[in-house]
Amino acid sequence: MQPYKKRMIDLFAANATPEDYNAQHIEVLEGLEPVRRRPGMYIGGTDERALHHLAAEVLDNAMDEAVAGHATRIEIGLAADNMLIISDNGRGIPVDPHPKFPNQSALEVILTTLHSGGKFSGKAYATSGGLHGVGVSVVNALSSQLVVEVARNKELYRQTFSRGITTSSLEKLGAAPNRRGTTVGFVPDTEIFGETAKFKPARLYKLARSKAYLFRGVEIRWKCAPELITDDTPATATFQFPGGLADHLREQIGDRECATTDFFAGRAEFPDSQGSVEWAVAWPLYGEGAYSYYCNTIPTPDGGTHESGLRAALSKGIKSFAGLVGQAKKATEIAADDVFNGAEVMLSVFIREPQFQSQTKDRLTSPEAARLVEAAVRDHFDHFLADDQQRGKALLGFVLERMDERLRRRAEKEVKRKTATSKRNLRLPGKLTDCASDDADGTELFIVEGDSAGGSAKQARERKTQAILPIRGKILNVASANTAKVLANQEITDLIQALGSGTRDRYDPKALRYERVIIMTDADVDGAHIATLLMTFFFQEMPGLVKDGRLYVAQPPLYRLASGGTVAYARDDAHKAELERTIFKGKNKLEIGRFKGLGEMNPGQLKETTMDPARRTLIRVTLPSEYEERAEVKDLVERLMGRNPEHRFTFIQANAKKVEAEAIDA
Repeated sequence: MQPYKKRMIDLFAANATPEDYNAQHIEVLEGLEPVRRRPGMYIGGTDERALHHLAAEVLDNAMDEAVAGHATRIEIGLAADNMLIISDNGRGIPVDPHPKFPNQSALEVILTTLHSGGKFSGKAYATSGGLHGVGVSVVNALSSQLVVEVARNKELYRQTFSRGITTSSLEKLGAAPNRRGTTVGFVPDTEIFGETAKFKPARLYKLARSKAYLFRGVEIRWKCAPELITDDTPATATFQFPGGLADHLREQIGDRECATTDFFAGRAEFPDSQGSVEWAVAWPLYGEGAYSYYCNTIPTPDGGTHESGLRAALSKGIKSFAGLVGQAKKATEIAADDVFNGAEVMLSVFIREPQFQSQTKDRLTSPEAARLVEAAVRDHFDHFLADDQQRGKALLGFVLERMDERLRRRAEKEVKRKTATSKRNLRLPGKLTDCASDDADGTELFIVEGDSAGGSAKQARERKTQAILPIRGKILNVASANTAKVLANQEITDLIQALGSGTRDRYDPKALRYERVIIMTDADVDGAHIATLLMTFFFQEMPGLVKDGRLYVAQPPLYRLASGGTVAYARDDAHKAELERTIFKGKNKLEIGRFKGLGEMNPGQLKETTMDPARRTLIRVTLPSEYEERAEVKDLVERLMGRNPEHRFTFIQANAKKVEAEAIDA
């Protein structure tokens, strides 16, 4: 035996005796005492949220009567003494003696006994929020005063309780020919919730209103003592919403613009009388979005299996529609989050014997709910998209933008690396030859075409301030590719990683690792095309870099002219002709050499003509300052580089004659 373990055993043996733990230490908690000892097990704590959970438990019982078809009206009122009174016009809690407890009425058994109620067998309620028979008894246990009145069989009954203990016998008050249902009034116990614990009128008002949306067949009346109201909560109100969740969603959206003018809303019955589902979804163009999930009118803020069914129906439906309109390839990476993030979603299901994660019912765990909801919603969503293809395409475009954003964010996380002692100690692309300076000020990144040019540039550079990143051939045209394809391109991810500033709305100029970014390609048609592709990349993915004036295009020579001791370089044919007419006019034995590319230039020539700040020529790429002019640039990039080839064909047709005219003039 290990010495440490032996010492511990000896220690306990020396200090423990049989008298320290015996039968007298075993407590048996009776009645509702377990609730008062451990309220968190039943209502999730003793804070403000738990306090208002008591109101929800009583209101849920009234809603169960309405959903079952026995009640049409519910009243909820808050009195000045913090007593909350909730009543319905349902059947009323039974008051006859209970078969198992002949000396007690069913009413008293329900109020004072855990796990008692009429919702276990499913005979009294097809669907209900109460499942465990602990709701109203827990409220009783945690209330300093609770009064129940029952109007049943045209008679009125009353009984009182305090902290889970019966304080009066069931009293028959007399005839009540025009009244039916149950009324529960209670005051939360300050011993449990604290001396300052009070119901919040605004929170109760919102609770009552939300319940009315969940079941369109019920009218809910709200009343509050005026002296308790400290905000714009009304003292009285009546709620009844024939449109159900769609009415609620319309109120939440207000005047916000959405991706589709119509909400996706509806209701469907599950097969074999297994219940029903109602939903309402909108996609605002701005805002955080919100999700409201319910099961049998019980809020499930953590979602659950009914949420999973809705997510599956919507994500599969939008992918199927993408295939219908010829965009299946673009939609392959769509995930449920792309459909849901930023959306306003309301979902309510009614099912038999639901299973929840805990007594507070924050999450639905019934496995069949996912299957039922997906099957019911999917067919309606397919019709919603296909019946109006313009509406469907608008939503698809919105979802594809969210997909692009998600994929870009994920790729940038993979690219980003933690710094050590300075930002130059990052893990950078293997092709990058970095400069020595730790400070971005005065530094330059040359993006060069091919490894051969990269080799010459590395020898010609100023090591302290100039970095070289060679790219292979023509990079991807980002204007005509989806985000998944863009972020899968190695040349582009290397470029993003080398710059370190992020892309699009996450572009951070402070994180940019170089003061200037210089595109350096061959002075021929292919080089111009590569430069155009790179400028398109920066315009779309890092417009902030262009706007700040940090992007440049180098002007390497296409020709070398020499005669005697005179040497000059020409950028293009027109420049060569100009040099022949001026500097080399009348000179004999003019030698003209054409560079096939930057790789053909020796390091000295490349430095002298293109990389030396004292002698080179750079063209700064900028964006117009006026909004209208920027829109024109964006439109031009889209027409020339975008996904629609018809736009390019139209542009060529319109401008071909101009090119011919210029050639004739030349």
